[in-house]
Amino acid sequence: MALFDQIINAIDNPTRQGSSDQLAGILSTVQQLSNNAHTNPSTIESILSVVGHHARSALQQKRQTQGYEQTQEFVNQYSGTQPSTQAVDFLFSTPQIQQIVQEAERRTGINSGTIQAMLPFLVPLVLKLLQSGTSAQNPQGSNSVLNSFLDADNDGDVDIADALQMAGRYIGRAG
Repeated sequence: MALFDQIINAIDNPTRQGSSDQLAGILSTVQQLSNNAHTNPSTIESILSVVGHHARSALQQKRQTQGYEQTQEFVNQYSGTQPSTQAVDFLFSTPQIQQIVQEAERRTGINSGTIQAMLPFLVPLVLKLLQSGTSAQNPQGSNSVLNSFLDADNDGDVDIADALQMAGRYIGRAG
């Protein structure tokens, strides 16, 4: 998987911000959300996959209209393991949010209110995963993970849930 390969390359590259601790923090947040929703982590990963698909379109649009540097700055500013309603509101319009919630509800069976409440956690997590390829010395420079994510052709090759499952296995081996 190209996205996961880029994430692992970023972790292995000391000039990039990615680290095993960063992946572990993302996976820990997924586990906490899973516990809070009384579901399993794979259900949260499915919701993250929906969010990631829509985030890719929104970030591609942002890159097209505002440029790569502004897109990278957005990722840097709003990535994290803490909730951010601003990240959701600045990335998605209200109709897009409704579409994400409905699609995630159909895919997982989790009620729309719970999914809506998770979005401020999930969007920063997706951005945190994408931030792993950011240069440690030049945060506005090229980001291999973000580039791989944005340049995907929507053929299903880039999937956040798959990347997180592989990250869990990687962390299990690395720990």
